[in-house]
Amino acid sequence: MSDREPPRRRVPGPAGPARPGGARPRGSGARPAARRPGPPRPASPRVIRLGSPRPRLRMVGVALTLVLIAFTLRLLQVQAVDASTYSAKAQQNRYVVHTLAAERGGITDRNGVALAASVDAYDITADPTMFTRKQLKIGDGPEQAAALLAPILGLDQADLAKKLRPAKKDLRYVRLARSRTPQVWNQIKDLKSALAKKAEKDRATVNVLAGVFADPSSKRVYPNGDLAAGILGWVNSEGKGGGGIESQLDKQLTGKDGKVRYAQSGGRQVPTAGSNETPAVPGSDVELTIDRDIQWAAQNAIAEQVKKSRADRGYVIVQDTRTGEILAMANAPGFDPNDLSGASPEALGNAALQDAYEPGSTAKVMSMAAVLEENAATPMTHVVVPNRLHRGDRLFKDDVDHPTWYLTLNGVLAKSSNIGTILATGQLGKTQRESNQVLYSYLRKFGLGGYTGLGFPGETRGILAPPDEWSTSQQYTIPFGQGVSINAMQAASVYSTIANGGVRVEPTLVRGAKGADGRFTPAPKPKKTRVVSTKTAKTLAEMLESVVDDEEGTGTKARIPGYRVAGKTGTANRVDPATGKYRGYTSSFAGFAPADKPRVTVYCAIQNATKGSYFGGQICGPVYKQVMEFALKTLQVPPTGAPPARLPVTYQP
Repeated sequence: MSDREPPRRRVPGPAGPARPGGARPRGSGARPAARRPGPPRPASPRVIRLGSPRPRLRMVGVALTLVLIAFTLRLLQVQAVDASTYSAKAQQNRYVVHTLAAERGGITDRNGVALAASVDAYDITADPTMFTRKQLKIGDGPEQAAALLAPILGLDQADLAKKLRPAKKDLRYVRLARSRTPQVWNQIKDLKSALAKKAEKDRATVNVLAGVFADPSSKRVYPNGDLAAGILGWVNSEGKGGGGIESQLDKQLTGKDGKVRYAQSGGRQVPTAGSNETPAVPGSDVELTIDRDIQWAAQNAIAEQVKKSRADRGYVIVQDTRTGEILAMANAPGFDPNDLSGASPEALGNAALQDAYEPGSTAKVMSMAAVLEENAATPMTHVVVPNRLHRGDRLFKDDVDHPTWYLTLNGVLAKSSNIGTILATGQLGKTQRESNQVLYSYLRKFGLGGYTGLGFPGETRGILAPPDEWSTSQQYTIPFGQGVSINAMQAASVYSTIANGGVRVEPTLVRGAKGADGRFTPAPKPKKTRVVSTKTAKTLAEMLESVVDDEEGTGTKARIPGYRVAGKTGTANRVDPATGKYRGYTSSFAGFAPADKPRVTVYCAIQNATKGSYFGGQICGPVYKQVMEFALKTLQVPPTGAPPARLPVTYQP
């Protein structure tokens, strides 16, 4: 192989003419020329053929048919086979309406100190449909639930069971108890949770409290206990005012309840279902005219004296002589509105306004006002007072036996002479009948026989018969305060009228109210009536000073060092409410200070004192002094410093 030449490489030559059939030309030593490569030919696209859609459409149609068949079968089951079951469930999962309790307005004294307020509480409610046999699978569901709730709520078990088993089958809401503390609701919640957990583990256990709920509410509290209870009253178990201001202004204090409507499922609200709510409008806050501190002083003083005298009861009223506003109205014994269970039925209410009694000698100031205003006499007029006086069918005497007194008209008032008062009022007319008519007109102008204007629930207007109906004895006893009945507020108003220059201002207990919008609305201005002239009122004030200042007066225990005091004692035969006959005494003292520039009136009365003295000057005079001193200091009333008039009490015949 190495001796041979390597094969020659063929070089393509020019192409010759093509032969038929593509054969190369023969007889020629030349090789045929190679064909030149041309441009690449594009590849032909690959054609993909789709399968037929009919099989797939058939499959989708079959699937939809099966779904429709399933829905149809389910619909038939719901509407036909299980219709009653789902209807019952619908009843348990429908919209319910609950009441939103309005917050009760507060009550304050004139300085904004809270006397009655509302704190957070709960109304315990239930859905009676959740206690049925069908729901609980037991027949005594209401009885079991009531047995658990009764000791917690402090209510009768039978009453609770009755509420849980109402007459109306579709009733969804009942209130089992009002205004329970959060602690009470927590007890019920804990018991519900314990029963629910036990029911999950033990199918034999039934949560009979599943249908018990709570609505946010409020509870009435009185921060000062029994202070001013007679004025405030209380709120009953139904959330309504049961007495006093709570009752009188109940609508104003209550406000307006709201409502909420929501979907409920198994006793619980469905958050996603939405709700409609009408908000509650809170009640107005009421501001009283009383001063808490003066009220405390008055209440403490009268309570101590009633206890000391072993009396049935007593009352003290403190009034601003210029405005008619009541600064204190205290009763003893009282009650605690926070807990009425221990209160005596006789102590409930406001005895200072509800008791009608014969005032005795404190009423003599009205007789003297009539005598002075009619110019029948002056403070210096001489009055001969015998030991006994025969008038009509009776023989009259004074509280103490005495020889013939030679008194001035001022002395008649200072020594509280019944006989002297009869003689003085006998000068009001030419006849006794005319005198009676004149005296009656003044008694009416002073406010006797009518309501005080407070509008207080249970208030008495007393007893004042027309003069034509006065008996023979009444014609002579009414001038010195027997045979006519009043309440304590009427008595205090008489002295405030004299202190106010002879103008009677209707007493007021309410200064105003603040509504939900925060706007304060003052109470209407009290009515004013001219009773006697300014001159007569000033003269009476000087005469009343003799009762306290003169050593022969009956009210010396009411003296207040540094102040001029005008006052009058009273000791009246008392009508026993139980028998309707006279038994015991009504002891009283009324007056104002400073006598020459009056600012405060204080009236005290004690019923049926059975230990120690029963004279008004002896047991009510000290109460007057104690309360008046406190009121003058609290209101920062300075002494006037002017010397008293010191009108003569007696004269030499």
